[in-house]
Amino acid sequence: MAADRAEAPPQGAPKKLAKELRLLDVYALATGATLSAGLFLLPGIAAAQAGVAIPLCYLIAAVPLFPAVMCKVELATAMPKAGGTYYFLDRSLGPLAGTVGGVGTWLALILKTAFALVGLGAYVALYFQPTPAVMKSIAVGFALLFGVLNILGAKKTATFQKVLVGVLLAILAGFAVFGVAKVDLGAFAGFFDAGSDALIATAGTVYISYVGVTKVISVAEEIKDPEKTLPRGVFLSMLTAVFVYLLATIVMVGVVPMTQLAGTTTPMAAAAEVIGGQAFKGVLTVAAVLAFFSVANAGILSASRYPMAMASDSLLPEGLSRLSGRGTPARSVVLCVTIIVLIVTLLDPLKIAKLASAFQLFIFALQCLAVIVMRESGLKSYDPGFRAPLYPWLPLFGLLAPFFLIAAMGLLPVLFSLGLVAGGVAWYWTYAKGRVERRGALFHVFARLGEQRHDDLDAELRGILKEKGLRDEDPFDQVVFNSAVLDVRGAVTFDDLVGRAASALHARTGKPAEVFLDGFTEGTQTGATPVAKSVALPHMRLEGLGMPCMVLARCGVGVEVPLTGIAGAEDASERVHSVFFLVSPAEDPSQHLRMLAQLASRIDEDDFLDEWLAARNEVQLREVFLRNERYLSIRVTPGSPGAELGGRKIRELDLPAGCLVAAVRRAGRTLVPSGETEIHLGDRLLVIGEPGPIQELFKRYGSGSPS
Repeated sequence: MAADRAEAPPQGAPKKLAKELRLLDVYALATGATLSAGLFLLPGIAAAQAGVAIPLCYLIAAVPLFPAVMCKVELATAMPKAGGTYYFLDRSLGPLAGTVGGVGTWLALILKTAFALVGLGAYVALYFQPTPAVMKSIAVGFALLFGVLNILGAKKTATFQKVLVGVLLAILAGFAVFGVAKVDLGAFAGFFDAGSDALIATAGTVYISYVGVTKVISVAEEIKDPEKTLPRGVFLSMLTAVFVYLLATIVMVGVVPMTQLAGTTTPMAAAAEVIGGQAFKGVLTVAAVLAFFSVANAGILSASRYPMAMASDSLLPEGLSRLSGRGTPARSVVLCVTIIVLIVTLLDPLKIAKLASAFQLFIFALQCLAVIVMRESGLKSYDPGFRAPLYPWLPLFGLLAPFFLIAAMGLLPVLFSLGLVAGGVAWYWTYAKGRVERRGALFHVFARLGEQRHDDLDAELRGILKEKGLRDEDPFDQVVFNSAVLDVRGAVTFDDLVGRAASALHARTGKPAEVFLDGFTEGTQTGATPVAKSVALPHMRLEGLGMPCMVLARCGVGVEVPLTGIAGAEDASERVHSVFFLVSPAEDPSQHLRMLAQLASRIDEDDFLDEWLAARNEVQLREVFLRNERYLSIRVTPGSPGAELGGRKIRELDLPAGCLVAAVRRAGRTLVPSGETEIHLGDRLLVIGEPGPIQELFKRYGSGSPS
């Protein structure tokens, strides 16, 4: 199995985006990008097409949304990178599809953001009649304001977004509570009179109401623990959106006469006036303004990550990929705001943005195809934290269903979408094609039929695994604690070291030593052993192994590791001072890659080699690899808090649940304790466990603590 050699980032490389968004931030960004025109403008247009059945239209529109969101979240937890849709399509279907999806989705986001800034004019006009020039000036002013917020950082943008969404949801809750009490069920007579064609066409029109729920995926690279936080935030937002749209449209139909509702551009205000008079109408107008503001704010945040990601891949000018001193893509933000200002001042975004629905449906279909391609590619480094259920039927449904809605939307939206596709293709062929050599995971599917594939993609996905880190269920710390340690002081050959490691693994697993000897030797001969920073990392997977095992070897005078099989390095070797042998169950290749990535992450740290070479015993050697928050070293010395443990047996210790005494260091020896092991003054206990219990023990005993 090929593996990458760790490399230091080049001098002058741009900083990474900061991971500072948590669950509430993700939820606020996703929800704020969703509850806008679909709630405050489109119900009037939908009522003119489908009559009293508009709640059903919103429900139908959510059906193709479900597989699309599931598939997009799977892709995002496997590849939490800036650029969202662009990145997924590029890495799965290739740079041409990535360019089309990236350019088109970026322009669609720009249009929707401009639409939101101008669209609030319909509600502002309820109270005064500003001139078009004044309204455009207001829209431009807020575009500049949100641009500044985005340049300051995603966290500040998200904080502002949480305030907007919190107030908006509170007002909508009041609208629902007071509105449901006044609903006239008789208003729903003739529910299906508009006919099925009108219902499907209207569902296609209002589908754009939901697409904002996935905008936040374009900032996945900035989310803390994206494998957990992203699915929770997006799914919670999706459920919120469906519930709010369904309940709000029921209230609108139930309290506003259809002759008044059909065609109005302020349906929520009309319903609010019936429910609570002018005062409540004013409150809903405030909600509408907040909703449009939150869409514009989240829209600029999401849109700005597309040029940055595409520029990083040479599909746009390189300067757009650079980050400011605050770690934000300031140039990309400025570009997005500039285009928004031009659209607001020169065009009519209210008309253009509505045409983007068909393109969004098309892109959602492609992302469902991307999931199929990634799963069928055979890339073991494709390791999503969330997997779309009912594979392959759910992605297949998500691939086909949007086209039924597209067909019902009419010619103009289809032509507009084809124009976006043509624009993306033209840009790729005239600018990008000569600058990229990537191929998507689709070529890995073809490889199963004997065609070409692109191995750099596997390397890139391994890099993403390294960034994501371990999962809670990965037994990395236990493997480190249980590892065999070879501290070789004199000269040794690599073959001899492999033999010693194979013997140690035989003793721990019962598997024949020859199996390990052959596996590590073959991996090194074929170039599958990463070698960098004075460290070699032979690794293999083995059928029937219960859990991963490892041997940590320190070679004081160094050992020559052959580099045969690595391109350009035939018959060469490299002297290293550390060799780590990892063997994992063959049944879980993704966990094996995550364990390798964790080792590589620690090896890449500047202090690793110094700490490794300075360690005085095998316990300290193991500690070099332990995650600080998951282990504690307790010194049982007179006068210390740990002195109270002296004379007690391990089984008598009052340890929090989830903690284990894994080793006892005593008089220069390392003991693997049992429940009957008695603790002596002068001992040092090495305890592993979950972060919470370990922190509790640290407060009680101190010593070598989690940082």
